[in-house]
Amino acid sequence: MRSYHLSKSGDGVDGLSVRDHEQPAPGPGEVAVAVRAASIGFREALVLRGAYVLPVKPDGVPVAEGAGDVVAVGPGVDAVRVGDRVAATVFPTWQDGPWGLEHLPQRGGSLDGMLTEIAVVEEHGLVPIPEHLSFAEAATLPCTAVTAWNALTGVRAGQTVVTQGSGGVSLFAIQFAKALGAKVIATTSNPEKAKRLTALGADDVIDYRATPDWAAQVRDLTGGRGADHIVDVTGLLGDSLRAVALGGQVASVGFVSGTVPMLDPRTLFASGATVRPIAIGSRAQFREMNRLIESAGIRPVIDSEFPFDDARDAFGRLLSGEALGKIVITI
Repeated sequence: MRSYHLSKSGDGVDGLSVRDHEQPAPGPGEVAVAVRAASIGFREALVLRGAYVLPVKPDGVPVAEGAGDVVAVGPGVDAVRVGDRVAATVFPTWQDGPWGLEHLPQRGGSLDGMLTEIAVVEEHGLVPIPEHLSFAEAATLPCTAVTAWNALTGVRAGQTVVTQGSGGVSLFAIQFAKALGAKVIATTSNPEKAKRLTALGADDVIDYRATPDWAAQVRDLTGGRGADHIVDVTGLLGDSLRAVALGGQVASVGFVSGTVPMLDPRTLFASGATVRPIAIGSRAQFREMNRLIESAGIRPVIDSEFPFDDARDAFGRLLSGEALGKIVITI
């Protein structure tokens, strides 16, 4: 079997190499999964650039997201069977409840990831994938989709959700929020992308280049009240706090803006909002999310697919910043 290895975080695409290995056998409580697809996004770009916030081991197998079918099970395994279609969770020890230091080990970081032909995974680090999804679609779920689902915790029908930009988390957040019965206001800087966001279900789209004070526009669109939930992927929390309703919630997902502005504590207190950092999500949240995906017939947005041998080109597409939707490597 073959797998990709990354010499170390920060080495970029040039740090990727392919190696041959003997096919691994699962031990007690372990499962061998033939990985059919792996998915890359903003997290993997951070790893390549050396900017990821959690530990990344040298010479490890990269990529946190992947899906495939079970080809062998180790002693004592009873939760899955050979032939099951599954996806691996990013944090294998995080089963439920809040995230903590005991859940720090993660695929494609301190643990080997999913850019491999065969992955040996803990029995309880797997979830069944929705029946209507292909392996390529299912591979987009473990990190990006679960993050969006976690960010929307507490969203109810009739509430207003704001998403930012057209990255993977925001695309899933639009789909999930609409399936939950919420109104969605999306922001973007591109008229063509605005059309795609509307097609996904966004009720209103704000061009933040034409309207730099998008927070004020959110208030106008909500009758001055503000949005109940904001999925903040930019790291510009001051703007999100001006757009959120009194007592609302800002899910802090990332910092794709690349800037680190000061946050005035007076803005935080005046909002009365909760700012909640999101660290992907638990296995229980993954399973809960999949139930919504199945009942609503949601399909992930895929930008492009690359074969395993062309994985470097997939990472090149990722780093170009031109993708709309997830980039998938098929195996």
